[in-house]
Amino acid sequence: MKIGIFTDSYKPYTSGVVTSITTFKEEMSKLGHETFIFAPSYPDYDEEEADVYRYYSMPSPTNPDFALAIPVYPGMHLLLKKLDLDVIHVHSPFTMGLVGMHWANRQHVPLLFTYHTLYDQYAHYVPVAQELVREMALRFSNNFCNQCDHIIVPSKDIKRLLLGYEISTPITVIPTGVPLHKFRGSRENWLRKHYDLPAENKILLFVGRLTREKNLQYLIEAFTLVKRDMPNTSLVLTAQGPLEEELKKLVLDLGMNLEVDVIFTGAQPFDTLVDIYYSSDLFVFSSLTETQGLVLIEAMAAALPVVAVRASGVQDMVDHGIDGILTECNQEEFARAVIGMLSDRVLYQYYQENAYKKARSLSSANMALKLESLYEELLLGSPPRRTRIQEFISRIAP
Repeated sequence: MKIGIFTDSYKPYTSGVVTSITTFKEEMSKLGHETFIFAPSYPDYDEEEADVYRYYSMPSPTNPDFALAIPVYPGMHLLLKKLDLDVIHVHSPFTMGLVGMHWANRQHVPLLFTYHTLYDQYAHYVPVAQELVREMALRFSNNFCNQCDHIIVPSKDIKRLLLGYEISTPITVIPTGVPLHKFRGSRENWLRKHYDLPAENKILLFVGRLTREKNLQYLIEAFTLVKRDMPNTSLVLTAQGPLEEELKKLVLDLGMNLEVDVIFTGAQPFDTLVDIYYSSDLFVFSSLTETQGLVLIEAMAAALPVVAVRASGVQDMVDHGIDGILTECNQEEFARAVIGMLSDRVLYQYYQENAYKKARSLSSANMALKLESLYEELLLGSPPRRTRIQEFISRIAP
């Protein structure tokens, strides 16, 4: 099978979407399928991966780390004729998603869309008319969904959400799995070897991006409550993003330091990230806008229990009272959950064992088999596509 992936974010950008695409590509290759990636280009990035086709791009005005594709690729028709794709799978409803939809119509192949992001929750990146932008994002993404042959969502929560939007396209839940084979032979003391962390300190870990939707001010402020009752603790933020300097200033304003109390490691390659997971004692997560929260399962693959704020996507990944604790968005409650888990060795081991069991049930190999089955079902059962990109645009036009 030949699979075309159209995405607005890909390497070297770091995000859950990128991780999902690379993980599924690797697993589909093991199953004997070919995957071709169509994504924005990045300046000074040396491509080392085969079968990746880059569109010219420009930097995003609100996030300079992110590139916006210019949807023009000379010779695309001849390229796709040569590749002879069986399915097109898009990972955004915007620029590259529309490009993928266009070529799915032209090539008469099934079109799938993975709904990775709660798009209305990102309106704060637009400096004006945020409520209008939020409404337009919902309208746009919902109409896009209804023009696809199938939608994939990473959690049951997001499926329920889309059904509430009256989306008629069939929806299947397929979380991004975790590559368990990459969690073997890791170094448990990586953080202490690279940072001046006291041997007696318990390490709380967050992995993600340093952006407003990750609710990191809440997390840092909650950590001050943990540290008040449990001084021998450190918080490690393995992430990068536009709020880095603002969050570092918050740490200092709260009377903590950036060497022992709260450590910013920046983004790390996946092999190093695995070492960081194994170097930590507890995974903490405060985001309220996740569709899955892949890092939660990655943490569990390293036998890390989780304390997280109860939110869409997150509560599908964390079984409260079994492999982690979910709290309301209340800093006192969050801090008590962290302290309680780290203070009870028997309880901690119970959560630790169950966390690893949960990760095994969501292995990337198992999730790829589900995706392969869905592709085959669409190829066997779907009639030729009748929708056109012009019809889609006319449906969302004011």
